[in-house]
Amino acid sequence: MSRVRAAYWDPAGTRYGLPTFWWQGAPAGYATRRQLRARGLRPGGQPIAAQILWRGVGGTRAAYLYRLDLARPKRTATAAQLDAVRAALRARRTCPTCGEVRPYYIPRSFGECLDCRDERHPAH
Repeated sequence: MSRVRAAYWDPAGTRYGLPTFWWQGAPAGYATRRQLRARGLRPGGQPIAAQILWRGVGGTRAAYLYRLDLARPKRTATAAQLDAVRAALRARRTCPTCGEVRPYYIPRSFGECLDCRDERHPAH
């Protein structure tokens, strides 16, 4: 075992407080949030079960692991929630000055679409 791996090998959790493994050294049965999401799961309120530590930019990096046997299926949005998201995104594309729905989000710094902005502030 290399010194780097040995520095991050603490399966009992005595040194770091959590069971700790090196990069790509975690045993089966654990997954990160991203890995859970790829399987259609979520942590489901369980605490962090272990961690992976490695040297990275800016020092030691960490990835937290959750137990697969305690993970729950991802929740799906209801039709009403999806409608609310669509309405909110449409509102971000609607110009308050001319009322047109644009194919881009209205810049918050301008507060109106680019056409209305150009009419009020012509280029010199």
